[in-house]
Amino acid sequence: MSVSRHSNYLANLPEAWGQAPIGEIGEVCAGGTPSRANPSYWNGSIPWVTPSELTDIPTKEIVGTREKITEAGLADSSATLLPAGSLIVTTRATIGNVAVAGMPMCTNQGFKNVVLGGRVDVSFYYHLLKFISREFIRLASGTTFLELSARDFSSVVVPVPPLPEQRRIAEILDAADEAIRQTERVIAKLKAVKAGLLHDLLTRGLDERGHLRDPHARPEQFKDSPLGRIPKEWNVRALRDLVESAVDGPFGSNLKTEHYISSPGVRVVRLQNIGTGFFSDTDKAYVSDAHARTLWRHAVVSGDLLIASLGDDNHPIGRACQYPPDIIPGIVKADCFRFRLKCHLAVNAYVMYVLNCPLTRGDINALGHGVTRDRVTLTTVQQIRTRVPPVAEQTRIVSILDTHDTRIRAEEATLAKLRQVKRGLMDDLLTGRVRVSP
Repeated sequence: MSVSRHSNYLANLPEAWGQAPIGEIGEVCAGGTPSRANPSYWNGSIPWVTPSELTDIPTKEIVGTREKITEAGLADSSATLLPAGSLIVTTRATIGNVAVAGMPMCTNQGFKNVVLGGRVDVSFYYHLLKFISREFIRLASGTTFLELSARDFSSVVVPVPPLPEQRRIAEILDAADEAIRQTERVIAKLKAVKAGLLHDLLTRGLDERGHLRDPHARPEQFKDSPLGRIPKEWNVRALRDLVESAVDGPFGSNLKTEHYISSPGVRVVRLQNIGTGFFSDTDKAYVSDAHARTLWRHAVVSGDLLIASLGDDNHPIGRACQYPPDIIPGIVKADCFRFRLKCHLAVNAYVMYVLNCPLTRGDINALGHGVTRDRVTLTTVQQIRTRVPPVAEQTRIVSILDTHDTRIRAEEATLAKLRQVKRGLMDDLLTGRVRVSP
C-alpha cells in the first residue's frame, strides 16, 4: 500500500508513538445511494446519512438521520451497514467533516468510513481526523467538485499512540468540546430571552414602576396606531421625523481604495464594520487627516447611529449599530449611513434596537431593491415607521437591553477563548508535543 508523504503533524512524534495508514487502523468502507426510482428501497429502518447532516450536529455522535433505507435498498447499492462506533468522514465537495456513528447506519457516496480495529480509540481518531482535515483536502482532486478517493484516504498516515494515551487525550478533548457546547447553549438561551424581551419592550414598554405594561390586565393604558396597539404615551413616527442629520458616504472618486493609508490616520467606516447591534472592529481602513478634512460632512463620532445600505444572505439590509466610544472619529464610506437623531425625540441606541428588531425587518425588507444585492437608500430608509416612547422611557429600555447584550458578548468572548484553547490542545496533544499520563 502506498502512503502519503509525511506532513507537519507527523514531524517529531514521540518515540513511543507508532504510525500507520488509516487503512491499517481500520477497514475503510465507501457509501452509496439506492435508486430513487424504486420506492421499495426507501422509508425503511436503516439510517442513511448525507454530508449536509454533519454540518451542524451538536455532538461528535450522529444518532439520527433525515432518511432511512430498506434492507432491499442496502442490498442493491454500494452502501455498507456500519457498526455503531464507526468513523464517518465526508470526502466529496465538503471534505473533512467527521462524526461517530451512534448506531448502525450507512452513508451515501460522499463519505469514506472507517470501522476501527480493537487497538485504537474511536474518540481519539475522531479528534485526529478533524485535526488533519487539511491533509484530506490536499489529496483531493476533481474538476466539478473536490473528491478524495478511497485509495488516497486509506493511505493517509496517522500517529498511533499507546492505547491508554489515546484514551486520555480523547478525554481531555472531549471535555473541551463539552465546555464549548455548554457555552453555546448558554448563548442560545440568552439570545432567545433577549428576543422575547426585545419584542415586549418595543411594543409594551415600561410603566412608571419599571414594569412591562400589560395590555390584557390594563387595556386602558394602550391605544390603536398604524403599527397596532401601543402605550398611550407613545407615538408612531417615520424615521425622517426623528432625524437631525443623516448622510451617506462619499461616492466615486472622492474616496477610493488608493486613498487608504497603512498607518492609522482617520478611520473609514465600511459596510463590513456594521453588525447587527454591534460595531465589528476586525476590518480596519484609514485615510490621511488631510484627505479626511475634504470629507468633513461625512464625519462619524462616538454614539452616532450607523445603518447599512446593502445586505446579503448573512447580513440584512438596514442593520444598525452605534459608533463605539473607544475608536477615534472617522468618516463613513459609500453604502454606510450616519444618522444623528433629535435628542428631544429619540435616543440613537433605542432606534438601533428598533431597526434590528424582527418587528421592523418586514418593513425594511419591503423597501429594499437591487439586482445582485438588496439595497435601501438614504431616502427610503427614512420612511421606516417606528414606535416612539418618551425619551426617558427609551433610555430605560436601552439600559435593560444593553445589560442583556453585555452578558451575551461576555459569553461569546468566553466561547472564542474556549475554541482557541481547544485548537491549542489539539495542536499539542495530537502531535505528541505535550504528553499526558494515562
